[in-house]
Amino acid sequence: MPDLHYVTRQLAVGGAIWTSDVMREVAATGITHIVNLQEEFDDHAIRGNTEVSILWNACIDDLLPKPAAFFWHGVRFTLQALQDANSKVLFHCAAGIHRSPMMLLAVLRVLGHGPQEAAEMIQGVRLQADFPMVYLESVENFVLEYQAFQNAEIDTAF
Repeated sequence: MPDLHYVTRQLAVGGAIWTSDVMREVAATGITHIVNLQEEFDDHAIRGNTEVSILWNACIDDLLPKPAAFFWHGVRFTLQALQDANSKVLFHCAAGIHRSPMMLLAVLRVLGHGPQEAAEMIQGVRLQADFPMVYLESVENFVLEYQAFQNAEIDTAF
C-alpha cells in the first residue's frame, strides 16, 4: 500500500515511492500528478507505463530558508493539474515529514486557506508532518510574492 494521505479530495501527501511497483499502486489509487520533493531520487526512473505526470522539484531538507522560486514550480504545476476536476496530486519526499508537507502548505495557502488551517489540514491526516519555523516563514514569504503577483495581474487588466 502506498504511503499517502488525502488532505482534500484532490491533494495528497506522503513519503517516498522508490519502486515501479509502488508507482503503479500510487497510480491505481487515482493519483494523476506527482510533485516529488526528494533531492535523493527522481520518480521519472520508475514511472514505467503509468500516465502519471511528474514534477521533480528537488529540495534538500536542510532546515534553511527556501526561495520563492522553489515554490512557484510546485504551485504552478499543481494549479494547472487542478484545472481538471478529476486530477489528484500527490506531494511526496523521502519521509513525508518536512518537504512535501511544506509544498502542500504553500498550495493550500494560495488556494485561500489560512496558515494555521492549512497546517492543521495536513497534520490532521499525516501526524508525522512537521513544520519547522524556517519552512513556515519560507512559505509565507512565497505567499506574499504570489499575492503581489496576482494583484499586479489584476491591476494591469484594467
